[in-house]
Amino acid sequence: MKKNILLSIIFLLVFSSLSEAQRLRARWKAYRYEWSFGIGASNFLGELGGANAIGTNGFKDLEFSLTRPALTVGLRYKLTPFFSLHSHLTYGHVKGDDKLTKEFFRNNRNLNFKSNIYEFNVNFEAALLSQREGGIYRLRGVRRTTSFEGSLYGFVGIGLFHFNPKGELNDKWYELQPLGTEGQGISPARDKYKRTQVCIPVGIGGRYFFNRRWGVGFEFGIRKTFTDYIDDVSKTYYDKDAIRQKYGEVAAVLSDKSLGLSEFQTLEGQQRGDPRDNDAYMFAIVSLHYKIRTGRTNFPIF
Repeated sequence: MKKNILLSIIFLLVFSSLSEAQRLRARWKAYRYEWSFGIGASNFLGELGGANAIGTNGFKDLEFSLTRPALTVGLRYKLTPFFSLHSHLTYGHVKGDDKLTKEFFRNNRNLNFKSNIYEFNVNFEAALLSQREGGIYRLRGVRRTTSFEGSLYGFVGIGLFHFNPKGELNDKWYELQPLGTEGQGISPARDKYKRTQVCIPVGIGGRYFFNRRWGVGFEFGIRKTFTDYIDDVSKTYYDKDAIRQKYGEVAAVLSDKSLGLSEFQTLEGQQRGDPRDNDAYMFAIVSLHYKIRTGRTNFPIF
């Protein structure tokens, strides 16, 4: 008799454990797709503006006063309970201005730019920390705890982005890429750069769901790029007369707007940018999330 009772208890425990595992598996599969809608900030790391020191490509060179808005919409697909693919369409705006730095040579260079950024990416997300609590059964008259789901994740991906730097002259903004401000299209060694490029998004994020469909999140990511021309500045000064002859007076002036405080700084062949470090940009986004019920299951889902 005691042996039968013990076997029954073991059977019930094993069956309960398997049922719970299957229920959890069914739960995340029933909500594999998730929309996200976000608003936040964008900023830029490149040659123009930055800290009051010789330019770097690190965060200490970030100019916080040039933070600008960003918008994004995304769709997440869960591969497993811990791994996901998340694609985004994101709009941001970036700026740089040498007037904002007190470093002598950068301030004397006196260049500025602005550009919209349009990005599409696909990111692979891995949960670093995940927690889920809540009632299991929907039983009438039975009190249950409020359900929630929280997670912290890291991501890396690949994307395409489009940019179009513009420079200011006499309160008017001009597209810089067609003007060949560093001799592009004049020198055989300098082709015009492409305004659609590949980027590698890397970052971290977190989400909190206060019921089985709706949640909020935060994500910060920096974009490694393979171009140094988001701000139209990379290499050396080019012959202004050759630029003027090829592209006109506006192009010649926008190639060199220096304040004239250094006699030799803007001569042909002198440093205008730093081609050793490609430009980068970043987004910080606060988002609203909505899970889509796509599967059917016989197991109760909180």
